[in-house]
Amino acid sequence: MREYLLCLVTAAAVTYFTTPIARSFAVKWGAMAEVRDRDVHALPTPRLGGLAIFAGFLAAILVASQLSLIGQVFLGGREVTSLLVAALVLVLLGVADDKWTLDPLTKFAGQVLAAGIIAFGGISISWLPIGGIFVLDPMSSVLITVFVVVLTINAINFVDGLDGLAAGIAGIGAAGFFAFSYLLSVANGLDRATLSTLTSAAVVGVCIGFLPHNFYRARVFMGDTGSMLLGLLLATSTITLVGRVDPAAVGSTALVSALLPLALPLVVLALPWLDLGLAVLRRTWAGRSPFAPDKEHLHHRIMEMGHSHRGAVLLLYGWAIALTVTVVALAFIPAGYALGGGLLLLAIVTLVLRSPPGQRLSQDRPRVEAS
Repeated sequence: MREYLLCLVTAAAVTYFTTPIARSFAVKWGAMAEVRDRDVHALPTPRLGGLAIFAGFLAAILVASQLSLIGQVFLGGREVTSLLVAALVLVLLGVADDKWTLDPLTKFAGQVLAAGIIAFGGISISWLPIGGIFVLDPMSSVLITVFVVVLTINAINFVDGLDGLAAGIAGIGAAGFFAFSYLLSVANGLDRATLSTLTSAAVVGVCIGFLPHNFYRARVFMGDTGSMLLGLLLATSTITLVGRVDPAAVGSTALVSALLPLALPLVVLALPWLDLGLAVLRRTWAGRSPFAPDKEHLHHRIMEMGHSHRGAVLLLYGWAIALTVTVVALAFIPAGYALGGGLLLLAIVTLVLRSPPGQRLSQDRPRVEAS
């Protein structure tokens, strides 16, 4: 545990201290989020905060490679190398998009390339819980892995609509992955040095380091450079966590533990994907393109109810925490207690963060990127 905490603190410190450098570079280079008619932020804001997130992640990996326990992750495999190469591809793609605004097809192609590097590098989904156990052939494994990676990348990219929202949701999800992976290792006597646990710890660290600069009012945005990178790292944590589960355990008493790694990212990202689905239906029904931006997303509606920018973000944090804690707890305590506690936590969060009726905090005007 101490080695993972060291990696987490390293990632947080490097991200925190390099974010102002990334911000200064974005200003000089002109990588700015300009104010458009559909946006609410009042001033142009630098992007490229994702460069600091990448620097923090690289620092954590470098420190981990020198540690006695976690260093075993780097022995005898291509997984770490493929992850670093894929991360670099997405960072370069994100930098180009933050500067020049690439078309959706180009971004999608770059995401598929990065996902393919992951899949062919040994980080892949090899089985699915269909009819007990269904072992995938190599081509199906690659295709499903690419789908999951691209899906997660776009989920985090999509949720980046309010100051601090994407970094907070990603950090909460990574904390859930870390807790599940580490506690499962302790409970079952498995190898505690895993890429899933390391990557999750690093993501928690970079999110902690970035949030002081990105929470309302944000001095810098992570841009697609950061959101796509965080999506890739979360997908990697999920896939490698699934790979730790023995397929032979599916159908036995370990069924819940076997399926939770698949369910956890879906639960954590349930709100943004619900919002995405509703947006596609809403725009299509109105005869517009599904990619046409608007201001009718979930976070817009929460603020229309009277929540401030901070309140809306904290409310979404609270929901994500409640869902994540519930799913992780299912693996270690009786389902009734886990579900009951999760519902109670969700109710408490909703009540505590309610804006007073009729109170509009107009001075707390949010930065919202319509998407």
